[in-house]
Amino acid sequence: MLYIKIMATLLAKPGKAEELEALLFAMAPECRMEPGNLRWDVWRDQAKADRYVLDELYIDNAAVAAHRETPHFKNYLASIHDLAERSAFVLDPVMVASKNG
Repeated sequence: MLYIKIMATLLAKPGKAEELEALLFAMAPECRMEPGNLRWDVWRDQAKADRYVLDELYIDNAAVAAHRETPHFKNYLASIHDLAERSAFVLDPVMVASKNG
């Protein structure tokens, strides 16, 4: 099975960290309920508390495309550039191990 990982780093703009965190936390349940989503996690940098990392995993590119059509993702896109500097990467597995097989 071909999984697709999306990693995004988000550095909150000055004074926007709480608003950014609220946006991400509100999205999490919606993203996790999408049929093709396997994980959708928010991480915070230990060295820089206003930097977040999104760690997303989808079953395939069709699931990513479906995610991008959801109202919660469109709301995220409409808001994110006012809240944070964003770098996102869509990744294919090259050498991935799983403890579960």
